[in-house]
Amino acid sequence: MPAPSQPVDNARLAHALARVGLGMNIALHGLFRLPQLTAFAVGMRDSFDKSPLPPSWVYAVSLAIPVAEAVVGLLLLVGVEVRRVLVAGTLLMMLLIGGACSAQNWNAASIQMTYLGFYVALLAAVQYDHLSVDAWRRTRGAE
Repeated sequence: MPAPSQPVDNARLAHALARVGLGMNIALHGLFRLPQLTAFAVGMRDSFDKSPLPPSWVYAVSLAIPVAEAVVGLLLLVGVEVRRVLVAGTLLMMLLIGGACSAQNWNAASIQMTYLGFYVALLAAVQYDHLSVDAWRRTRGAE
């Protein structure tokens, strides 16, 4: 098998660095919120006071958000089930964007759109996933 060309090597490296960076960011969002899960959920519920969403729903979803962030982030960080995790992260961002818009928190929605952009860019370039557990598994399976 011929050696990959420099552009492919660069794309693989860029994908890995972006995936690890996004994974670290999202994982740390969740991991640092977990010890204060109840306080986080109460704060989120209170910040949605002008939203039409029922406070009990906001509270329940807010309990799940840090767990989802930690799981998605850690899986991205090591590169396990990359395509599926990128889809899950995209759906999580869409949920957060919907919530932010319902509370008319346009600044949060704008920031979340940036995260959404990272997720979908990585998903569009998932064929360059090379430096990950998934890639290692593919290599081992080919032997």
